[in-house]
Amino acid sequence: MSDCLTLKKSNCKNCYKCIRHCPVKAIRFSGNQAHIINNECILCGQCFVVCPQNAKQIVDETEKVKVFIQSGDPVVVSIAPSFIANYDGVGIGAMRKALKKMGFTDAEETAIGATIVKNEYERMLDEEDRDVVISSCCHSVNLLIQKHFPACLEYLADVMSPMQAHCLDIKKRYPGAKTVFVGPCVAKKDEAGYYEGIVDAVLTFEELSEWMKEERIELENEIDSDENSRARFFPTTGGVLKTMKENSKYTYVAIDGVETCMAVLKDIEKGKIHNCFVEMSACTGSCVGGPVIEKYHHDSNIKDYIEVASYAGDKDFVVSQPNPAEIKKYMTYIKPELPVPSETEINSALRQMGKFRASDELNCGSCGYNTCREKAIAICQGKAEISMCLPFLKDKAESFSDTIVKNTPNGLIVLNENLEVQQINEAARKIMNIRSASDVLGDQVIRILDPTVFMNVLTTGRDVRDQRVYLAEYKRYVEQTVVYDRDTRLLVGIMRDVTDEEYERERKENISRKTIEVADKVVDKQMRIVQEIASLLGETAAETKIALAKLKESITDE
Repeated sequence: MSDCLTLKKSNCKNCYKCIRHCPVKAIRFSGNQAHIINNECILCGQCFVVCPQNAKQIVDETEKVKVFIQSGDPVVVSIAPSFIANYDGVGIGAMRKALKKMGFTDAEETAIGATIVKNEYERMLDEEDRDVVISSCCHSVNLLIQKHFPACLEYLADVMSPMQAHCLDIKKRYPGAKTVFVGPCVAKKDEAGYYEGIVDAVLTFEELSEWMKEERIELENEIDSDENSRARFFPTTGGVLKTMKENSKYTYVAIDGVETCMAVLKDIEKGKIHNCFVEMSACTGSCVGGPVIEKYHHDSNIKDYIEVASYAGDKDFVVSQPNPAEIKKYMTYIKPELPVPSETEINSALRQMGKFRASDELNCGSCGYNTCREKAIAICQGKAEISMCLPFLKDKAESFSDTIVKNTPNGLIVLNENLEVQQINEAARKIMNIRSASDVLGDQVIRILDPTVFMNVLTTGRDVRDQRVYLAEYKRYVEQTVVYDRDTRLLVGIMRDVTDEEYERERKENISRKTIEVADKVVDKQMRIVQEIASLLGETAAETKIALAKLKESITDE
């Protein structure tokens, strides 16, 4: 399969929207990025349509077609009959005129090829002994059967698509011509690349519109009709059946949408359906609901059907019907590359996702897979990651959070904006002598704490941090922090019990005070002693001085 649908890695945001909408789960997630699994993809284009980041990209062949035109060879456009729904009020004549201005040799409706295919379907049902026949116009349906329902390959009509039949017819009438198909389908790019030599390039309506815009070519509002135009119904649900004459041996059924097609294919596999011609379209509404029809113009399949019906006629195009062998198409089983894991591997993956019992398997689909078992298989195949399981991540985050809350030595209390207790941990209950969390949950915080600090934080929007307070009713000192989380609109109170620290501080203060008092007393006493000694020493010295003075006087007199 060609890589006609690629991914812009930088745009992928891990939203899993593509895998949720992928009917065959052909998307692998690795390194937080989505990757398309080519061997499983049916190119229905749903991932392209639903991607909110425009991460899916269709390979543009505009430059390739410009080279064809510049080469000088005739280049003829086969334009899908759904063009009438994409370009409001524009018929084939106006389209042809615009395309010729761009350098194309000619432009024709793919509905001519649809007439050829319809004729071959009728011949097949009339002349061949077939039980169930599935139409092969839709390449996505063909890939669905080739890759995912190989048991139904024998029922798939081995006939070219209208695109191929028409381009083959063009090449007969224009020797050496290059053929370019224009339509609303991603899968046609792959079909053209896989079956070489028939369709040389494929453009989407959007690519053609961009090219016209560059060339400043405007389409004329002109609805020209051709009465031989019944095959123009082909791009609508049941459009193939509308063109066919019925064979009484068969029941004719038209279905659209990949999920519906898969359900019918399962019934065919089980042998529940017989003698039936089944027209299958991967897109809801068939081709007018194609993934690359310009959706900003068209979002209603009913409106588009009316556009097609008003343009279609009640007769067939006159065609040169080729030999059945010329338009025969061989479609074989495309084996998936990824092996099917064993039950042991699946159960191991389930356990890693936290699914130990059947009751644990919520099958919520948030990861994109329909069941937890499908997700486990994808994990084993390397297509999915355990982290894609939202309940698993939620439980893991809650478990981690609960572990922190339960084991932190700090008291935690959470209030809503009405100051009602939403959560309280064991450490906080211990501080406030609360037996069970259920005793206070939902109650006003005033029952257990002074609400002033919470009210101030809520009113001012300013958090309080490391404020030391005494909870008199609990005889506890705490260092409290109160913050307001604007995202969750919750008040979070954190209380660190500092009662022992406070008592130890008071004890040390008492010891210091007593020590100072004793020291003061000792100093006072020592001072008194010193003063007494000084006093005594002072009296003795004075008496000695007087005695010596008298002795000196007496000696002098002598």
